[in-house]
Amino acid sequence: MTVSKMSDDEIAAMSDHERRELIARLQPAGRGLPRPEVVRIHRRIRLTLMVGGSLVLIPWIVYLAMTLPADYHARNWSLTWIGFDVLLVIMMGATAYLGWKRRVFLVLPAFATGMLLLVDAWFDIVTAAPGDIWVSVGTALIGEIPLAILQITGALMLLRFLVIAHPLNNPAVSPWKAALPF
Repeated sequence: MTVSKMSDDEIAAMSDHERRELIARLQPAGRGLPRPEVVRIHRRIRLTLMVGGSLVLIPWIVYLAMTLPADYHARNWSLTWIGFDVLLVIMMGATAYLGWKRRVFLVLPAFATGMLLLVDAWFDIVTAAPGDIWVSVGTALIGEIPLAILQITGALMLLRFLVIAHPLNNPAVSPWKAALPF
């Protein structure tokens, strides 16, 4: 087998499109990626569940809005909040650890931590007793919401960077419009 080598000048003379094609051809076969038909089936199932779930939730929300009492005594109230806060600590710890180790997987717990902080702020405010409402609003405005924004925007910035840095990235396409590989 004859193998010709490309010089740095030949590579530099290639267009972005030609470089992406070359990179795609040089990728090891398989690379541990799932077969495209498996990805299509999983995608179809997930999309169906998300669209179906969204459609089912709309009448459910209307039903709840019309039937739920304004005041309700909840069982296991302290366990609920302690469990939620434990989950928040685990997600914050995972975010810190993965950030410290500089792991790409950081994107997931960072985004999830931000969302959990927003949920925490929401429930703190809407469940606060009349005398405690301003403490909940203050905690949300000073702590939870700014930290949530920091976590979510940081995760999105990292995701954008990963899209741009990918060797098959098409610079003509916005990172926010980049398609999945299959």
